[in-house]
Amino acid sequence: MNITYKGDYALKALLDLAVHYDLGLSTIHDIAKHINAPVKFLEQVLLDLKKGGFVESRRGNVGGYLLSRPPAKIVLGDVVRFIDGPTEPIACVENNYSGCTDIYKCSFRRIWQDVAKATSGIIDNITFGDLVNKLEANKEALVYQI
Repeated sequence: MNITYKGDYALKALLDLAVHYDLGLSTIHDIAKHINAPVKFLEQVLLDLKKGGFVESRRGNVGGYLLSRPPAKIVLGDVVRFIDGPTEPIACVENNYSGCTDIYKCSFRRIWQDVAKATSGIIDNITFGDLVNKLEANKEALVYQI
């Protein structure tokens, strides 16, 4: 699995929108500031996220972006695959792969299948709601009094 800059910014933008989900629309400038992203590049990222059905946009002076559904309904793995493609470390992991004549005697294929299964097992079981909860728990852990 390879997360590109585009993928990284997409995940960070979605997390920012998830954190501010109850506040409604967020401007692209606010999102860019929160995640330290170039506005022009973020425009492209948000357009792709909109095409993927992860965000919605509103035009006008009070326009901006918001998640298309609650953070708990957006799975990390879905976003990673949409933006950056397959998460398998090598093509032969796929069940119907036919591009290799040594596939049935390959010592490595099983290892890569296990890696793919472990990766999917993690990213397909984390929602943006989970990530927001972890952020909030970390903030609470840092609050202390003397």
